[in-house]
Amino acid sequence: MSAAAGVAHAAEEHHDMLHAVEMDLNIWNIPLFTDYDKYWNFMGLSLSPRTLIMTWIVMALVLLFAWACTRNMDLRRPGKLQATFELLWEFLGGQVFSNLGSKLGAAMMPIIVTFFIYIAFSNLLGLIPSLSSPTADKNTTFGLALIVVLLIHYHGLKANGLGGHIGHYFQPFKVFVVIHLIEEIARPVTLAFRLYGNIFAGEVLIAVLLGLININAYVFGGFIPSVIWLAFSVFVGFVQAFVFSMLTIAYVAQFAAHHEADHH
Repeated sequence: MSAAAGVAHAAEEHHDMLHAVEMDLNIWNIPLFTDYDKYWNFMGLSLSPRTLIMTWIVMALVLLFAWACTRNMDLRRPGKLQATFELLWEFLGGQVFSNLGSKLGAAMMPIIVTFFIYIAFSNLLGLIPSLSSPTADKNTTFGLALIVVLLIHYHGLKANGLGGHIGHYFQPFKVFVVIHLIEEIARPVTLAFRLYGNIFAGEVLIAVLLGLININAYVFGGFIPSVIWLAFSVFVGFVQAFVFSMLTIAYVAQFAAHHEADHH
């Protein structure tokens, strides 16, 4: 057997093993991401039913979290969820206002907080057996990256005008326009694949570790490693949400440099 054929055979066995684990864990009969032939066709587009279902679940969880945090708001004696949300708001607000200033920071705060909460919930959803993270689908992460690109150019045009915004691509010398254009293409790609790669790899490894669990080697085979990696994946899920939010702030600050003297 040639080396190429051996690699292809190993990849096929790896896919079959992951698919078997997913089938065992899929107690709710949700369409699996390993079933590549199962897509919904809508107006010429192929849509992944699994990603759509997971996205709807995350949206519902985010709305439920927002409702729970704000349903009994009290400035004097805030509840635990309200206090948690206020800590999150203050923590992210410190990053936003210190980099964007008061005016632009106030405009960006809602989207940054929304990014963080949505991505964090999405990343953690895949840690539940038989569910998966929407952010483990590169289409979701590219969608988020495109939103960031739109924010960058919207605030860049608003802050500097059309001439100033376009002129940025020719700084410090005109020949640098090529480098800036390459960077413009690379920015959403790196944003999307950084998030997608970390979350997808984490889910695959959890599936592999769970596949090691059997009656004869329950503790030493898969359970302990999977629990350890599960705890680490929770940490990674929050870190990746934070990294995406901070990169969004940095990119907007780069294109829409604020000129305010008062910073929070």
